[in-house]
Amino acid sequence: MSRNAAVSRVGSEQALAVYQELRARPDLGFDAGFDEVADRLELSADERERCREELAFLGLTAAHGTAGTGARLVVDPDVALLRLLRRERDRLQDRLAATSRAHTAIEALAGPFLRAGAAPCSEVEVEIVTDPQRVTRELTDLTDTVRTAVHVMHTGSVRREDMTAELERDRSRAARGVRVRAMYSRRVGTVPEMTQHLADRAALGVELRLSPVVPMNMVLADENFALLPTDPHDPDSPTILARGPGLVRSYLALYEYCWQAASRYGEEPGENGGDGLSDQQRAALRMLASGIKDEQIARSLGVSLRTVSRLLSEVMQELGAASRFEAGVKAARLGLLDGDGPEHAA
Repeated sequence: MSRNAAVSRVGSEQALAVYQELRARPDLGFDAGFDEVADRLELSADERERCREELAFLGLTAAHGTAGTGARLVVDPDVALLRLLRRERDRLQDRLAATSRAHTAIEALAGPFLRAGAAPCSEVEVEIVTDPQRVTRELTDLTDTVRTAVHVMHTGSVRREDMTAELERDRSRAARGVRVRAMYSRRVGTVPEMTQHLADRAALGVELRLSPVVPMNMVLADENFALLPTDPHDPDSPTILARGPGLVRSYLALYEYCWQAASRYGEEPGENGGDGLSDQQRAALRMLASGIKDEQIARSLGVSLRTVSRLLSEVMQELGAASRFEAGVKAARLGLLDGDGPEHAA
């Protein structure tokens, strides 16, 4: 046992002996009784001071009378214990109150202050919009706020009443140096009004492309804004309004893929794509290889199920395939599914 531990133990035993003597002689009182007991136990000055401090620390003695008199009383152990528990309870309540204040401050920081300091690129907001007027307002606001580029997909013709508004947006964006790209289904070229509308947009600097397949209506802007339908096959379905690069970049990747596969406006693609397949046949083949069912292929191409069956039969015949699966395998081997064209044998 260390010397300090031994001294501590001796001190506690001495304090206990003094306390027991004082309890046995309540008539002496603490002040007079303490000196008498200390003399009898032959305690040194240092030992007496340690006993006084220990008894006071344990609450076994307490001040009595007015402050500053120095008079003390001997306290029963159960009373001292209750006082100690009450003191610790009060201390705990004070600590809980301080913790509650700290928690309130943390909530404030984790709320608007933390969001205000967060990087905008980490935020993603998605909203389902059912009001067509709200969609129109969003497009109008987008014209005023877009900074770099707008990318648009149209599965069909633009309504006559919307053409003028679209051209006005094009003029406003062109004046501010905003790049505008628009992709349409190739079949809109057979609609006289759309033919003129496309020519008007091209004259304003809009980059246009036509594709045999446009998967959905879509508007993207600045890698931070997206408008697209909840159901790609129902133009009247509610609209998804998304903000935040974390989500919009995924839609932009889809747009870029479709854009590269589309033909430039004004360039008439040959009936054959250089590999014996027409653009429509190639589009049907790609969707087939992606696992899309005939019904969805028909909707995407704007043709009947019978026409889809005929197109795929023609593809199989052109590729010399006995089944659709074999046609897909041969198309992949020839590079027909990624737009690279047929591979040339060495």
